[in-house]
Amino acid sequence: MDTIIQLRNVSFAYETEEEKNLAVQGVDLDVRRGEFLAVVGHNGSGKSTLAKLFNAILLPTEGHVLVEGMDTSDEEKVYEIRRRVGMVFQNPDNQIVATIVEDDVAFGPENLGVPPAEIRARVDEALRAVGMYEYRLYEPHKLSGGQKQRVAVAGIIAMRTDCVIFDESTAMIDPKGRREVLETVRKLNRELGITVVFITHFMEEAALADRVVVMDSGTIAAEGTPAQIFADTALLQRTGLELPPAAQLARTLREHGVELPDETLTPEQCADALFRAAQKAGVV
Repeated sequence: MDTIIQLRNVSFAYETEEEKNLAVQGVDLDVRRGEFLAVVGHNGSGKSTLAKLFNAILLPTEGHVLVEGMDTSDEEKVYEIRRRVGMVFQNPDNQIVATIVEDDVAFGPENLGVPPAEIRARVDEALRAVGMYEYRLYEPHKLSGGQKQRVAVAGIIAMRTDCVIFDESTAMIDPKGRREVLETVRKLNRELGITVVFITHFMEEAALADRVVVMDSGTIAAEGTPAQIFADTALLQRTGLELPPAAQLARTLREHGVELPDETLTPEQCADALFRAAQKAGVV
């Protein structure tokens, strides 16, 4: 699998008159094309700074970030880099620029100089992809937080990006909205083949990824599959992370004699494992 984003010895410092705060230091990382990568870590671990380095919102203090071979420090390439790698931010209200949903989704392609007929087709396609086509003529302020985030995702899809970065995009919306966004993310990744980088502090979201990167004090503390990361109790304690709720439930049940696989991490996996355990015990 080839890479879409490469970080080589990347560091970034926020500087003030009084001090220099090194938020990311010495990071080497490849984001593979077509994968669903989750980046987790406690507050201040550097994960959101890392996200902004991926598409040239921030430029590294040291090292290099390459997006499909283009260096983010090359000013002539920034426009193309941001066309290839889009970002959905934390607050959905800060991303809406138009008074009608379909106009908001059209904003990106319009700025890319896409012909009007093509924009129309892209907008309809993108809104259908995120399940928001029937809301195309709505005013964004009448939508829920989850719906607004899905509109933001549609705007990125309409730009035909190769990768979407979600920078804690579910942090400010309710549980129902979070489920809607996660369903959209999984569809983008599995059905459309779009690379997803998901920055989150919700472990149940990280459990859905192909690979998890754990940030701690600006460095990568660990990376691996969700099963590998959440099986490492010492790592979780050291980095201040918790098990996903379904994994915690499965662990508690195992402690009480219920035979469940160690890799039980999601509600779906937990329900399936419990059903199989009940069948084995002759309960169902």
